[in-house]
Amino acid sequence: MSENILLIVGLGNPGKEFENTRHNAGFLFIDYLKDNFDFLEWEFKKNMNVDISQGRMSNKKIILVKPQTFMNNSGLAVKKAATFFKIPVENIWVVHDDIDIPVGEIKISENRGSAGHKGIESIISYFKTKDFIRFRIGIKPKIILNQIRKERFVLGKFNISESKKLKSLQKDFIKVIEIAIDQGIVLAMNEIN
Repeated sequence: MSENILLIVGLGNPGKEFENTRHNAGFLFIDYLKDNFDFLEWEFKKNMNVDISQGRMSNKKIILVKPQTFMNNSGLAVKKAATFFKIPVENIWVVHDDIDIPVGEIKISENRGSAGHKGIESIISYFKTKDFIRFRIGIKPKIILNQIRKERFVLGKFNISESKKLKSLQKDFIKVIEIAIDQGIVLAMNEIN
């Protein structure tokens, strides 16, 4: 590999019925990233089962990936993409929803367990490590939910209030991604966490 490439993965479920659901926050934010920088249009790569867009930020090559598997099998698609582009796990950043963080907030973490997130569980399982960066987009409900209601909640659409908070969070997301690329993940963590 001649260049240090970043693989930025947005997690979600494919298909119209899952568009704008809370569990698809990763897709929403990675679309926003693509649309605000000089990235190519999404292209489906059948051999990896992913949508891919390539571009540059701060003169660094970035490959954006949206797995087209369902959430609980995201790891397979991410592993295939990382293998194809020869990207080490420490150069993989994953953007995903997090039910433990309030709506309108974002946290960055590294080398942590999945906390029950099926997409993250799948990635950890395929890579046999937790040593990748996560941008966790808050979707926390106002009330405590049991497991069955949590599963229903994450597959529900964002309400108007949540959508407004997420819209304003998108600018912070771009800012923190730029800091992470330009100055390193530690400074980005200090900025946002």
